[in-house]
Amino acid sequence: MTVIGTDGKHRCFGGQAGKEFYGVYHDEEWAVPEHDDQTLFENLILEGAQAGLSWETVLRKRDGYRRAFHGFDIARVAAMTDDELEALREDEGIIRNRLKIYSTRKNALVFLDIQKEFGSFDNWLWAHVDGTPIVNRPKNGSEMLATSPISDAISKDLKKRGMSFVGSTIIYAYMQAIGMVDDHMADCWQA
Repeated sequence: MTVIGTDGKHRCFGGQAGKEFYGVYHDEEWAVPEHDDQTLFENLILEGAQAGLSWETVLRKRDGYRRAFHGFDIARVAAMTDDELEALREDEGIIRNRLKIYSTRKNALVFLDIQKEFGSFDNWLWAHVDGTPIVNRPKNGSEMLATSPISDAISKDLKKRGMSFVGSTIIYAYMQAIGMVDDHMADCWQA
């Protein structure tokens, strides 16, 4: 079931009074195919940061993450020292969970390895769907998937390579965020 935003549009989420920013994310980013490695890295880190929290909470802190992690410059994040990461535990602009903060550097290192092996992270990632988004049109929230065989496979591979906060549920949400999966509900204005 969609929600009706202050602008009268039916959306999968966001757009209500006080949550207009969330509606903008829904309209302009969610389920839009993304191929820029730096943006793919940002979304991967933010999805991992969301574990146990709401996506709305993470979106409210996105600017803080961009500042704390050098605009998600992958090489700069990979080179961050323990002291720099530890200092971020005091940064109220991000989620201050130690494991999530340290996983950002670890995941950047693996991300760089994948880039070297495949030419880009984008090449590796989108090969899982043959470069073509999977389009679903759930009629309600109960038809919305939380995982898929593809998210299972990506998660397993990333974990094997050494990433963390990349479970299948996180990866499926990531796939939705970057447009590998288009799960706009049937009655959403974006469907």
